[in-house]
Amino acid sequence: MTGSFLRTYNLASYVTSKAPNFTKLILPIASFLIETGGYRKLGLRYDDLHAEENPIIKKAINRLEPKEYYDRVFRIRRAHQLSLQHQLLPKDQQLKPEEDIRYLTPYILEAEAEARERQYFDNLTVISKK
Repeated sequence: MTGSFLRTYNLASYVTSKAPNFTKLILPIASFLIETGGYRKLGLRYDDLHAEENPIIKKAINRLEPKEYYDRVFRIRRAHQLSLQHQLLPKDQQLKPEEDIRYLTPYILEAEAEARERQYFDNLTVISKK
């Protein structure tokens, strides 16, 4: 596995828990970068930005509940249409920071752990003593 979502998630959790002064420095920068990204102005959530070509992301998306899956597809299609029209959502319809929840991340971490476990057990070698 080249990119590990679990490793990134653990690093972020560690930094926020062990280095509060560093976190106070980084959070305003992170907020600024999120704002300049502009995905919230199109009505997208952070987890909508994951590339669906990744097999772990595919597996995580398949585990979504039907309503959450429908909402994801709607947000992506609406953002695509807005992008084609070179428009943004009106201010009252843009995603607010408190609405930008990570709905797919738990499924991604679960699928990645399963893939890591599968890889571990597929590579086991059995040595018999004679």
